[in-house]
Amino acid sequence: MGLFDSFGISASGMTSERLRLDLISNNIANMNTPSRPNDPNSPVYRRRVPIFAEQLRQTISTKGVEPKGAGVRVKAITEDPAPPRIVNDPSHPLADDKGNVAYPNINIVNEMVDMITASRTYEANVTALNAAKSMALKALEISRG
Repeated sequence: MGLFDSFGISASGMTSERLRLDLISNNIANMNTPSRPNDPNSPVYRRRVPIFAEQLRQTISTKGVEPKGAGVRVKAITEDPAPPRIVNDPSHPLADDKGNVAYPNINIVNEMVDMITASRTYEANVTALNAAKSMALKALEISRG
């Protein structure tokens, strides 16, 4: 594994976690967005979650070479299939005939846990990148004599 391979692996991890943080912030921003239940014209916002895939298998299949680390990428962004949260609020302008209003299926506790996990993973990738950079600088110092 070369020096730039380790930089690429850390960069792919940071890019993936940044996208995950963007999705989490979008979920939190939309968690109180109301909608009319079962209205096909304005569907309820659904929690979005990234699906990560390692790039190792892709590298093996395309190049047919000895496996090396290749990082991670976001394979897809899926919507949580959980049903929306229904709140009975007959005075709400979007209430249906029964007085129900649909809210997204987002739990702030889960989003905060995911945000902390993504933040820690991003920090781990920064640490790995800095370690690789430090090793490269030491190697240059040694080669100078």
